[in-house]
Amino acid sequence: MILYVHFGDPQPEATYHRLIDTLREFTPVVQALPPDAALADVSGSTRYFDCDAAGLAGLIRMRAAAVFDLDVTVGIGPNPLLAQLVAHRGEPGAIRAVPDDPETITRFLTSLPAAALPGVGPATARTLASYGLHTADQIAATPLLTLQRILGTATGRGLHERAAGIDPSRVTAGAPPRTFSAEHRFVRDELDAARQRAALTHLAEQLGARLRGARQACRALTLTVQYADRSTTTRSRTLPESTAHSPQLRAAAHALHLTLGLQRARVRSLTLRASDLGDAASASRQLTFGPDDDKTRRIEAAADRARARFGQEAVRPASTAGLR
Repeated sequence: MILYVHFGDPQPEATYHRLIDTLREFTPVVQALPPDAALADVSGSTRYFDCDAAGLAGLIRMRAAAVFDLDVTVGIGPNPLLAQLVAHRGEPGAIRAVPDDPETITRFLTSLPAAALPGVGPATARTLASYGLHTADQIAATPLLTLQRILGTATGRGLHERAAGIDPSRVTAGAPPRTFSAEHRFVRDELDAARQRAALTHLAEQLGARLRGARQACRALTLTVQYADRSTTTRSRTLPESTAHSPQLRAAAHALHLTLGLQRARVRSLTLRASDLGDAASASRQLTFGPDDDKTRRIEAAADRARARFGQEAVRPASTAGLR
């Protein structure tokens, strides 16, 4: 059986690594999903600990509460997909399970919103809804060829399998993937969307400078928004090309913020995370036919030199000047 362990809020990198080490005390097959979750295959651990998967989940919850003061959520399922889905089907801080039984899995997926399936963002959900496909069981009952005509061959096939609870992937053990993250916590819960975007601009500049300093480029960006009631929303985007260029990171961060539609939402903090890193020297770059991009990159390099000499706050966009 597979455990999907959700730690709640995104965790600082050092704390996250310690949480992963804690999970490895129960099974060596742990796959990190930073910054707030992990998968653990406990198929070989139940006999050693003389308890079932739910019992191991209870031990993990107790250890997280005692050592880290975290009320973690654990989903249990026969594959990573079902474990993740069941973990998010209720209030946080609980253990929920889907048995390895076809009838039970079918009942669980019945009426599950399409947007709950991995890979179904707002745009895909709207497309599906326009064809009357609102739930997982409706998608699973749709002929594969029809779904492929709507979404494309690969996307349609993948979604058709996920809607039926099929997930051939395995939990892959290994060290947590390297990521860079930056967080801005507002002095007061922030309602102003313009100030939220200014904070995102500052975070994108920080990430860009750190990536360039490490000679890395990222291919994915994740935005996590924490609200006044401490609930969170997370959105991710795969970038068209690997980059450490701050304007590209800023544009992607603003686009993620726009998809959330935060009208009058009381935002407490914003966290921006760069992942899927690679060597910047080997990253491809789309050529342009104008001087603006090269000019921007020269200015960026000069700003990096100023930061290295006078500190990270020596140069920052004018729109972020009032942020603390």
